[in-house]
Amino acid sequence: MAEVRVTVASKVGLHARPAALVAKTAAAQRVPVTIAKAGAEPVPAGSVLSLLTLGARHGDEVVIAADGDGAKDAVEAVAALVTTELDG
Repeated sequence: MAEVRVTVASKVGLHARPAALVAKTAAAQRVPVTIAKAGAEPVPAGSVLSLLTLGARHGDEVVIAADGDGAKDAVEAVAALVTTELDG
């Protein structure tokens, strides 16, 4: 299993445009990718609705994880977006 803890960079958190971009990237991976806030259950990162209900705000730490062949690359691809300002 590949897992990484990152901080949400977008000023609006994982809402609207950032959530759509993250979901699109996660859904394109060869393995399912999950994302979770500290103390919460992981949700599918490839679902915009799941990302919106996660309630991850700017500065929140989240855990991105995947399991299987290509998990490391999948986690890195999603983490790269979560740690980027996607509002503009």
